[in-house]
Amino acid sequence: MTARTVLHQADIARALTRISHEILESNRGTDDLVILGIPTRGVVLARRIAENIQRIEPAAVASPADIVGALDVTMYRDDLSRRPTRTPQPTSLPGPIDGKTVVLVDDVLFSGRTIRAALDAVSDLGRPRAVRLAVLVDRGHRELPIRADFVGKNLPSAAAERIYVRLTDVDGDESVTIEEPGTDTGTGRGSDA
Repeated sequence: MTARTVLHQADIARALTRISHEILESNRGTDDLVILGIPTRGVVLARRIAENIQRIEPAAVASPADIVGALDVTMYRDDLSRRPTRTPQPTSLPGPIDGKTVVLVDDVLFSGRTIRAALDAVSDLGRPRAVRLAVLVDRGHRELPIRADFVGKNLPSAAAERIYVRLTDVDGDESVTIEEPGTDTGTGRGSDA
């Protein structure tokens, strides 16, 4: 198997800290900020970003739960007939999103189809003032005109390669790896977003 680790646990933590600072700077604080993770690993990353924001500006955020939630996009995907459907997970919001800045969080940005589905889901929930996108890894190969506002690591890769994000909360270890075709380990989430 040919797998190459491109981010270790410390690298992921640094990237999320930087993204947290960038979100705060872009939003000019935490006023009207909502952070929504896309299941599964996007929810974990969103929680970590919210925890970082609370540490950076403790007076502005009493609890990460005040600004973080989960946005399930399963039923909004345009490839439901071609892919096995994962069990939808409940969408949970920290409050109304009307007039707020919503930051969508996902682990890997690839084709852009997951984010298109997320935008559809958000529009069914309300009318935010702005929607931003934060991703741990942007690997290129977009099929839709979608761009991340906050990126942990730009990781050019061949379209046939797979990017696996493993997070301790979900997978028991923490890393980002690139695997060549035919070496799928079956662990972590491959890039399909």
